[in-house]
Amino acid sequence: MHLFRARQLRGLRDNPHELTHMEYKALGFFARHPGATQGDLVAHSGRDKAQLARLLKGLRDKQLLEAEADAADRRIMRLKPSAQGLDIFNSLRELGAQASGAAVDGMTAEQLTQLQALLQQIRTNLEADDQR
Repeated sequence: MHLFRARQLRGLRDNPHELTHMEYKALGFFARHPGATQGDLVAHSGRDKAQLARLLKGLRDKQLLEAEADAADRRIMRLKPSAQGLDIFNSLRELGAQASGAAVDGMTAEQLTQLQALLQQIRTNLEADDQR
């Protein structure tokens, strides 16, 4: 897992876009949920509201996120990636897909199915432990 994570972070560092890992994750959240709010990201990530406010301001300053006031409540800002932000997210996501492909290269379909089942069991165990 450490090698995979290191490869992902190296992809971020070696990319000319100068995004931190958390900026990439936030950009990805709004790419998957265009029109979501800062509050939605706080609820999804569990991160500190002030920390995310600074992070989102940085993405807006880099013109990677666009904000539009909510039609019903002008105090709420709906966020979505700009065209440039979406291009950057997609190129970085492709690097992640390449890393994933390298990680499972040479595995049979049966091994991949077994790996997926084992990882799901780990997730289930950890989620159950969190609820105790």
